[in-house]
Amino acid sequence: MAIAKAERLMNLALCLLGTRRPLSKRELRGSIEAYLEAGSDDSFNRMFERDKDDLRELGLVIETVENLDGDIGYLARRDSNRLPPITLDAEEAAALGLAAKVWQQARLAGAASGALQKLRAAGMPEAEDAYEVHSALEPRIPVHEAAFEPLMLACRDRRPVTFDYRKANSARAEQRQVEPWTLECWRGHWYLAGWDRERGAERVFRLSRITGKVRSRAGAFSAEVPDVVTVRETVESWAGETATRTARIRLRAGAGYPLRSRATAVRDRGDGWDELEIPYGHGLDAWLVEFGPDVVVEDPADLRADVVDRLRAVAKD
Repeated sequence: MAIAKAERLMNLALCLLGTRRPLSKRELRGSIEAYLEAGSDDSFNRMFERDKDDLRELGLVIETVENLDGDIGYLARRDSNRLPPITLDAEEAAALGLAAKVWQQARLAGAASGALQKLRAAGMPEAEDAYEVHSALEPRIPVHEAAFEPLMLACRDRRPVTFDYRKANSARAEQRQVEPWTLECWRGHWYLAGWDRERGAERVFRLSRITGKVRSRAGAFSAEVPDVVTVRETVESWAGETATRTARIRLRAGAGYPLRSRATAVRDRGDGWDELEIPYGHGLDAWLVEFGPDVVVEDPADLRADVVDRLRAVAKD
């Protein structure tokens, strides 16, 4: 079905780009095989209107022209659908090359490499790469989770998904029905932001806690998708990025380096433990639970209670 639609859209685009005068619906129907096979005029009209809207959404500028007799015709002028020449200086080319290297561990590596090859064939300058073998620094976004690729495609295609998810305070996974919005990488971990259908609210899921396969589901989204800025802020807030208070914790010496990197103050207690002050935001309790017996919350009391509750839930399971 997807291949047939893509072929139909391509044929319609070629017809509209190849004509010097507006073509009527009747002429377009007679020129495209898929339209000839439409069972009725109503079926053709619905198909044509959907295809026209899809092409416009993809960026094709389609003009609607009415002649003296009142008939409607369509065409896509080449001058309106021609991209300007791509002109990049050496610094811009270097930035694109650097961005392409970020995805060498993910499915996007092939697309990034192919895009660079096409740009270079079009005349993009070969930039001297400051991140080649002689450098100790290499940009990377690690993508090891099997859920990344199907969720990335589901976000792109706006398809609901189901998956089994294990919360930080539970030893067992639960099935979630989610309308995926976007994926965000925060402090080396990938998060999915979306609408949890069963809970009727937006939720953020850490990909490393998704177990089993991600399965697509038919149907449209039931909740409105917020803009990118709102989703990104939700991910950062849920992961603890938006800190409103300071927490004081005891951390076993030689353990919890991710926590130490966030600490605003560290004091050696001399008893095999260090005392840390770290920003306290939403989601910190779930993160602290991951360090198990190496962490003890001293203040605030509500954070300590949340961590204890999560640990008890894990022990109970």
